[in-house]
Amino acid sequence: MDDRLESIIRSAARSAGKRYEEAKRAYRDGRDPSPTHSLPRDAEGRAKIVCRRHAEHRAVAVDAKGRPACFDPDHPDCQGCVDDIREGMVETW
Repeated sequence: MDDRLESIIRSAARSAGKRYEEAKRAYRDGRDPSPTHSLPRDAEGRAKIVCRRHAEHRAVAVDAKGRPACFDPDHPDCQGCVDDIREGMVETW
């Protein structure tokens, strides 16, 4: 087989593989619109996050709106934590 043809075939296969993985990821993300779907979980299904307010590891239930069970709406650290969860930037362990 010609080297050029081989290179074209490899390139096309790589491109198809990348598109397939992107489609798979988009489908998976689209099925679960919850902001908490990617958080690591403990054996009981609780999200493993680092509390901004108390600077400690916590395993807590998180509702569909991304609010942990320990959420205090009047505390700025708790509000920041919810924002981080929704953006997918919360610190986990």
